[in-house]
Amino acid sequence: MAKVVRIHEFGDPAVLHIEDMEVAAPGEGEVRIAVEAIGINRLEATIRSGQSPMKPPLPAILGTEAVGRIAAAGKGVTGWPVGTRVATLSAASGTYGTYASEILYSAAGLVRLPDVLDSVDWAASWVAFLTAWGGLRDSGGLKAGQTVIITAASSAIGVAAMQIARNLGANVIATTRTPAKIDQLANFGPHHILITEDNDVVGEIRRITGGRGADLIFDPIAGAFAELLMDSLAEEGTLILYGGLSREPTTFPRPLAMRRCLTMRGFNMFSLLSDEDRGPAAIEALRAGIVSGAYRMPVAHRFPLENIADAHRAVERDAHVGKVVVTVQDPDEWPSG
Repeated sequence: MAKVVRIHEFGDPAVLHIEDMEVAAPGEGEVRIAVEAIGINRLEATIRSGQSPMKPPLPAILGTEAVGRIAAAGKGVTGWPVGTRVATLSAASGTYGTYASEILYSAAGLVRLPDVLDSVDWAASWVAFLTAWGGLRDSGGLKAGQTVIITAASSAIGVAAMQIARNLGANVIATTRTPAKIDQLANFGPHHILITEDNDVVGEIRRITGGRGADLIFDPIAGAFAELLMDSLAEEGTLILYGGLSREPTTFPRPLAMRRCLTMRGFNMFSLLSDEDRGPAAIEALRAGIVSGAYRMPVAHRFPLENIADAHRAVERDAHVGKVVVTVQDPDEWPSG
C-alpha cells in the first residue's frame, strides 16, 4: 500500500489527507516510481486553497515535482530500467499528482538524474530553474550586458533567476519586500537589492541604470505593482509575468507602453516543456549547471510526508529563502496508528 495525499475539498492545509491506497500497475507508456522527495510549489498551495482558476476534479492528488526511482515499467517503455533515478517534469502534470510514496507517471515526462546530488536537492531544483530559465532566456531573450529586475527574489524561482541572470552576464536588480532576507539574497549574486516597502523602486532603478531603465522584468506578483514597475523599463523593454501573488487586477498601461514600445507577456514552465526542441535543450543546460555547482537551490525546510500540511503552511508564510521539500520514507517504516 502506498501513502497518498489527497484533497476532497478546497481549503486550508488541513484538507490534505494521507490515505492508504493501492497503486495500479503502470499502463502503456507509464512507469511506477518509488518517491523519495517532493518539491512543494506555491501553485499547489493556491490550487489546494481553491483560489486558483485551475480546479482539478475532486478528490485530487496535487504535485508536479518529485524525485525517486523507477519500480516498474509499463508496455512500450524502453530506456528506463528499474532502479533508474528520475525527476517528474511533464507538460501533462495535471494528469499525474506526485504527493505520494508511490506514483504512476508518464515515461515521456521524466528526467534522468545522476547521483551527484541527493533526492532532496534534486527535488528542490527543477520547477524553479526551468521556470526561471524559460522566462529569462527563452521568452525574455536576456543577454549579457542587459539589466533585469527580479521581483520576489527570495522565492525559489527568484533564487534560480538571480543565478541564471548573473551567469548570462546580465546586471541583476533583485527586489524583496522587507530587509529581513537581504543577507541571504546577497549569496546569489544580485548586483543590487531593493526593499520595496521603503523605496521609490522606479526612482532607484532609474538611478542604478543611469536613467535608461531595465530591459526586462521577471515578476510573479502582478497587480498594481506590475503596472508601477513598467515605468522602470527602458525603451522596448519587456515585463514577463509568471504568477499572480497580488489579488489586485493587472492593468496594461497603454499610454506608457505605446510611448516606449513596451511589452507585457505571460509565461509558464509547461509551455517550454511541451516544445520538443526548446524543452530538452533547457533541461540539458540546467542539468549541466546543477551538476557543475553553477546553480544551487537552498532547501529552507524539510518535512516528512506525514507533515505535508506543515509544508504548505511554510510555503504560505513565505518567511524563507529557497525551497520547501517533503521527504518520503518507506511506507512499511511509518509509525502505526
